[in-house]
Amino acid sequence: MTSSSTQQAPFSIGLTGGIGSGKTTVANLFGELGAAIIDTDAIAHQLTVPGGAAIAAIRTSFGDDFITAEGAMDRAKMRAHVFTDVDARKQLESILHPLIRSETARAAAEARGDYLIFVVPLLVESQQWRNRTSRILVVDCSEEVQISRVMQRNAMSRAQVEAIMAAQATRAERLAAADDVIENNLDTTALIPQIAALYARYLSLAKTNSGDHL
Repeated sequence: MTSSSTQQAPFSIGLTGGIGSGKTTVANLFGELGAAIIDTDAIAHQLTVPGGAAIAAIRTSFGDDFITAEGAMDRAKMRAHVFTDVDARKQLESILHPLIRSETARAAAEARGDYLIFVVPLLVESQQWRNRTSRILVVDCSEEVQISRVMQRNAMSRAQVEAIMAAQATRAERLAAADDVIENNLDTTALIPQIAALYARYLSLAKTNSGDHL
């Protein structure tokens, strides 16, 4: 980025990690310290609840079978469908991504905090986020830890979790894109000192808005 673009854009972090890596836990801990958190996955969820802005288009594209009796997107059914059908995944993304971008921009304009952290599960897969944020923070853990966490949390089989992971960027690709890394193979206690150190560093960078030059 040029110095002029750095002056125009506020300092922000793009936080990402594979499924089960602990992105939400890390984001919440940053939020408790004073960062403004914008979670694109939470935004996507709001778009697909009953009455959500994406429901009509999802019904048209995928049919009533993918809408629950309450009027929400059937997340489990859609997840199983799109992670085995590339064209279906692209179709769902074409519906959700423009809406997510619009809502993310609105939320960013209204956010109040020491600096912005955008939580983006597919950040590495989307070049736009590399250009929109000052630094990329990756929450990293071993693939076995990912699989174990998701199987326990979502009651999925190992094969289902591995299919989701195969559709995402690899661990190596995320680490290659990272400016900063938080290791999360253990528990929250091990996260706290890592987050405290990064929070202070980001706060300093936000005050000078010089993160792009590191």
